[in-house]
Amino acid sequence: MNRHFFGDTAVLLGRSLRHISRSPDTIITTAIMPIAFMLLFVYVLGGAIQTGSDSYVNYLLPGILLITVASGISYTAYRLFLDMKSGIFERFQSMPVARSSVLWAHVLTSLVANLISLVVVVLVALAMGFRSGAGALAWLAVAGIVMLFTLALTWLAVIPGLTAKSVDGASAFSYPLIFLPFISSAFVPTQSMPGPVRAFAENQPVTAIVNTIRDLFAEQQVAGDIWVALAWCAGLLVVAYGVAMSIYRRVVS
Repeated sequence: MNRHFFGDTAVLLGRSLRHISRSPDTIITTAIMPIAFMLLFVYVLGGAIQTGSDSYVNYLLPGILLITVASGISYTAYRLFLDMKSGIFERFQSMPVARSSVLWAHVLTSLVANLISLVVVVLVALAMGFRSGAGALAWLAVAGIVMLFTLALTWLAVIPGLTAKSVDGASAFSYPLIFLPFISSAFVPTQSMPGPVRAFAENQPVTAIVNTIRDLFAEQQVAGDIWVALAWCAGLLVVAYGVAMSIYRRVVS
């Protein structure tokens, strides 16, 4: 690793965060869709959905948090694509800058921006009646799982950011990720789904992550879902990071 890596990453992170501060509408846009889903399901559809929970917003929030992340990472691919097309990568290559710091700056910016959006969504959920007696450790565990999920998806977003041929192509990859929670336990119990759909829902990463977060919020004993959730997040992170760095080295070589 280049000995200037951390310093270079900090400088480039500051650059990316300044872009975010000058364009706060990206964070607002990221939060709007999850909040709209939350309002729709709680106040329009929630009364017709049987979850066995006293509060549907409590049942719903974990899935909404993951949708928020999936929505936010599209901007990572978008910003990275713009940097690629603007020639900034070529300029950095001519300077004594650690190559990987360019990508890490975008990734860390995504973590910061998504964290802000997640806080906004949680505040809206609290206004809608979300309540949890979870202690500090449980909240930290939730934050850790969500941030690990964000990190994994962000590195996944780097791939289209580096390879897309258009702005639309760079950001459109996130659409399947946004709708993946709909085929999971995020909105309804999987027991209500027909056989093939239920099999898919119970064996995809969103269900394990949602169930883990829901148990932590409800102060219930976390079952084996937490290990499945961590395995999915870690596995996706390792694969996405490896592929993204391989593509990046080929692009800048």
